[in-house]
Amino acid sequence: MNQYKRCDGISRRDIIRIGGLSSLGLGLGDFFRLQAHAGEAAPKAKAKSCILVWLDGGPSHLEMFDPKPTAPDEVRGPMEAIETNVSGIRINECLRQTATVMNHLAVVRSVTSPLGEHNFGTHYMMTGYKPTPALEYPTIGATLASVRNIESVLPPYISVPAFRVGGGRLSGNGFLPSATAPFSVGGSPERPNFQVRDLDFYKGLTLSRLDRRRQIVNAFDEFSRARDASGSSVENKDLERAYNLIASKEAKAAFNLAEESETVRGRYGFGGGNGIGQSCLLARRLVERGVPFVTVNSNGWDTHQNIKNLKERYPGDRNAHLPSFDRAVSALISDLADRGMLDETLVVVMGEFGRTPKINSNGGRDHWPNVFSVALAGGGIRGGQIVGSSDALGEYPKDNPVTPSDLAATIYTLLGIDPGGELHTSDGRPVRIAPDGARVLQQLGG
Repeated sequence: MNQYKRCDGISRRDIIRIGGLSSLGLGLGDFFRLQAHAGEAAPKAKAKSCILVWLDGGPSHLEMFDPKPTAPDEVRGPMEAIETNVSGIRINECLRQTATVMNHLAVVRSVTSPLGEHNFGTHYMMTGYKPTPALEYPTIGATLASVRNIESVLPPYISVPAFRVGGGRLSGNGFLPSATAPFSVGGSPERPNFQVRDLDFYKGLTLSRLDRRRQIVNAFDEFSRARDASGSSVENKDLERAYNLIASKEAKAAFNLAEESETVRGRYGFGGGNGIGQSCLLARRLVERGVPFVTVNSNGWDTHQNIKNLKERYPGDRNAHLPSFDRAVSALISDLADRGMLDETLVVVMGEFGRTPKINSNGGRDHWPNVFSVALAGGGIRGGQIVGSSDALGEYPKDNPVTPSDLAATIYTLLGIDPGGELHTSDGRPVRIAPDGARVLQQLGG
């Protein structure tokens, strides 16, 4: 894109840097450029937004949504299964609060993939495409940001606390412009001094000074367009939107968890897997304010040793991964339902694969992509059901095998995006939004 270079080689982008606009402001220019490249109107969506709770590392399906209470000890593991509020559906004993919202949840127990390496498995689950050296595909959030016409000061795709998944080797936007990449908020939302990275001005840069610098850049816009009749004002508009965000009290308030009561914050929970509770609360605040896609990234699910640590690392520990996950996700679903938001907010809980049916010599489970579980709620999902099943040992799908491509096609459809639509690479090559042959899981729909 033409940056309207001056004869001395200084571009308006350089002027912004010299002006001291925060790095968020620079990045927002990319985010807001999406408005000039929005796709055609999407079909009617059941879900206006999506919260993806990503359990990075590969959660054990056997210790979460697909327990095997009658299997041999080396498969069943050290934890029990409990009843839920839906007759006949049992889940792990640590998910007692999740069991009370099972009527909102649909669990797919027959997800299957051939990819048991973190980066590859993550790419497949988050994009619907098997990875290839020739092309990195965009995640669902990036695709949504690309095709939906988004009118908001806030970025359309936000990751809490950061987008570091699959070993940190995924960009998130794949072959799409960097404008569609997830914006990472930075540190853990449960910290008392939590602030969104780069949302404030640099030291000494006030709103009035920023306004003067904006006026200078606008003047260069006018000068450049007078010299180049073919020039575009897109970057000028991008700067205007970036300025509006940094100057917007409402935008900053979206990230301010202090506005929530201690009761609400306590329901979501503190501690545990990378502050998952307060991250889920922040995700609710963001979709409540119109952000279409939020990823909550919870790490530490790569349990090769002592799977008991998922339950407690010491007696009475409530901040181990399963108890903290239980508080966070059950609170998120209940909170969305209480606010009348669940019907239009799709919640997806998944990781890159499951864990081995047999416990290893270190008391843990290893990578196992052959069958695992994904849970969904809200946004057009018919809750209180199990879709597909694994065999008696949780090794392979018993019926209705579901691929990551099928999941992606289903999520796209719920979000009002035609999975058969096309995106384009930087050189103009058309690429289907979901792979050819991916099926939409009609059983999930309400």
